[in-house]
Amino acid sequence: MDLRSYVRDVPDFPKKGIVFKDITPLLKAPAAFSAVIQNFADRYRSYGLDAVVAIESRGFILGGALAKELKVAFVPVRKPGKLPWKAIQQSYDLEYGSDKLEIHEDAFASKAKVLILDDVLATGGTAAATVQLVEKAGGEVAEAAFLIDLTFLKGSEKLKKTPVYSIIQY
Repeated sequence: MDLRSYVRDVPDFPKKGIVFKDITPLLKAPAAFSAVIQNFADRYRSYGLDAVVAIESRGFILGGALAKELKVAFVPVRKPGKLPWKAIQQSYDLEYGSDKLEIHEDAFASKAKVLILDDVLATGGTAAATVQLVEKAGGEVAEAAFLIDLTFLKGSEKLKKTPVYSIIQY
């Protein structure tokens, strides 16, 4: 199945000069969405994962479905103030400024084997901050996985020692 055909380019979103990769056509096509989750499940079934950590917000869609398929915990990573329990915070740099992410301090047991999952790997800042959060919370990152990797932005370079997997590359 050509999954690229289900990804829509949206020019000048969220700002002029950016071509946004919109996955909503893929999400509304049951066969395509199922193929994505099956691809990830086939890859990670033998990893012995304890949790799938997904990044707000489209990562939640993929992460929840994959965690259910693998029968492991689902752990959300969110923007500050969105989690209802005690949270660990990680700051990271953006193109202009900085931002923060949070994870519950009791997200998983110490040494839990974790997969980080998101829809798109762009510059890598959010994913790298998530790796740091998982490690602060006592988890061990097995891999970082993405539906789409915008390879020309070299986001995987920010992930240093973390292996990276993606289904679609641009």
